[in-house]
Amino acid sequence: MKKRMLEIMEKFHKYNTENMAYLAFGFDTSLHYDALVVAPSFSPYKLKMDRYCKVYTLSEGAYIAGYLVEKDNHLIAWVKTASSDSNLMDHLALCAELSFDKVIFIGAVGALKSEFELGDLCTPSYSIAGGFAHTYLKDSIRDYVPFERVEPDMEYIDSVVKMAKESGYELKKGSVFCTPSISTEYFHLEEIKEFDTDLIEMETAVFYRLADLIEKPAVALLVVSDNSASGVALVGRTDEEQEKYDYGRNVVLPDMILKVAFQRENN
Repeated sequence: MKKRMLEIMEKFHKYNTENMAYLAFGFDTSLHYDALVVAPSFSPYKLKMDRYCKVYTLSEGAYIAGYLVEKDNHLIAWVKTASSDSNLMDHLALCAELSFDKVIFIGAVGALKSEFELGDLCTPSYSIAGGFAHTYLKDSIRDYVPFERVEPDMEYIDSVVKMAKESGYELKKGSVFCTPSISTEYFHLEEIKEFDTDLIEMETAVFYRLADLIEKPAVALLVVSDNSASGVALVGRTDEEQEKYDYGRNVVLPDMILKVAFQRENN
C-alpha cells in the first residue's frame, strides 16, 4: 500500500473510528479474501451468483450492502454501492483495511461506437476522468487536472483478457469516458464524443487510481448496457436486446468474476 493511501486511511480513522469495513459492510477483518469485488448496484444475487456459490448477506443499508461469497473454500468480499465515482471512492477506501489479493470492479457501461454490442464484456484500456472526485486522491485538491487520463496495469489486464479467451469469451478492451452524471451526459454527448473513447460509464478512473494506491492487481469488468451510436437504449430494450444483455450479465460476467477472483498469479 502506498504512503498516500496509508495517510488517507489514517485521517478518516482519526475523525471516525476503526474497523470501518466491518461497521459499513459486516466484513470480518481477521479473514483473508481471495478478492474484493466492488459493484455499483450489482449484488451477487442480482448476478445470480448463488447458483454457483454460497452467498451470505452481511449488511444491507439504504444504498450500500456487504456480502460474503464462498466457493470451494475461497472467499470474496463483495461491496455493493450506489453509482458515481465519489461513492465508489468512499466505500472502496473503507475496505482498503481488509486483507485481499486483488480487487475487481463490476459495472454496466454504455457504448459510444457501433462495434460494441449489447451484452459484450469489456475492460478499460484507459479511462478519462470527466469529474472531480479523483482529485481527492492527490496531495492537494488544487492539483485538479481536467479530463485526466488514468491507465490500468495493462500487463495484468492482458492476462485477464487471455484467461477470458481460454474460457471461450471475448473480453474487449476499450477506452472509457467517466461521466459524473447520467441524465445530463446526453446534453454533452457530442462534446464527450470528441474525446474519441469507445465507452462511457462513471467510476473506472477513480477505481484504477485508488487501486494503484492500494497496490493490488485490479480489473474492471463491464457489460455493455446500451449504445448511443447504434440506437440501443438503456431504458426500453426489445426482448432480443434484453436476452443478449442478460446472457452477458448473468452468464459470462459471473463466470469471469470467479475465474479472476480465484486465479493464481503464477498460472
